[in-house]
Amino acid sequence: MELRHLEYFLAVADSRSFTQAARRLHVVQSGVSATIKALERELGAELFVRGAGGVTLTIAGQELRPRARAALDAAHAAKDAVHAIHGTVRGTVTIGTLTSISAIDLPSLLAELHARYPEVRIQLRAAAAGTTGLARQLRDGDLDIAFLVFTSAPPADLHARLVVAAPLLLVVPTNHPLAQRKSVALAELAGMSFVDTPSGYGNRAVVDNAFAAAGVDRTVAMEVADWATAATYIRSGLGIGFMSWSILDGIDESGLVTVGISDHELVWRLYVATSASRPPSAATRALLSLIEEVIAARGGSIVG
Repeated sequence: MELRHLEYFLAVADSRSFTQAARRLHVVQSGVSATIKALERELGAELFVRGAGGVTLTIAGQELRPRARAALDAAHAAKDAVHAIHGTVRGTVTIGTLTSISAIDLPSLLAELHARYPEVRIQLRAAAAGTTGLARQLRDGDLDIAFLVFTSAPPADLHARLVVAAPLLLVVPTNHPLAQRKSVALAELAGMSFVDTPSGYGNRAVVDNAFAAAGVDRTVAMEVADWATAATYIRSGLGIGFMSWSILDGIDESGLVTVGISDHELVWRLYVATSASRPPSAATRALLSLIEEVIAARGGSIVG
């Protein structure tokens, strides 16, 4: 068994597709198929179930996946150690992030990482399932680092550092009955329709938890994964919602008014996290160090 076999196996396992794996590896699909067949022959077990909708892992494949990841991590760590002798940082860091978030200037951060360590390759993936999906990908080893929102203490199987905290305010259209109010209690919002992100997103959990604590039922009429789209629906009068302009990027505030919540504190907390079970690579450590510099330069982690 060669490391190349494990690399090809993980590429297929991660993408659930031989075609996508070949593109990721920059090889022809027949080469990926041949390598997987050779690995299956050596192990004496099928690793994937091929179907019209793609491929899925067999039980044997599920057992191999974390061990293959650990073997490749160990090989990369060995390379990192040798490169470190010469003061060189190399490798790939795969980052998971939420969409439409400007609480941290990720483009500038990654540009600085590239300037300092030009041999580090960056892969950026936007969340398709919010914090829940990103945390799962961290645990599975599909991500090296992720920006997540937690409503309570981060789970023990993740190493997490608070990057920024920001208050969530009620957002209503300018012609809404509450638009002239400075603040409202959550109970006053009972019976109103809301526009919010789907379950699994950190900001949704913050708001859901606050309403549950207040004993107030809430109706989410529209679930939208994108903040900008949610703002458009709110502006059109299709519901009200919770946002913080300080954490959003490029959101048009026209036609919208923010209202404070008088009886509960709703705070959105963004963390940077890595898996506690996988030691970070040299490239990941370099990025974490840059993030620490950003936090220190800000002089705190609370934004208004």
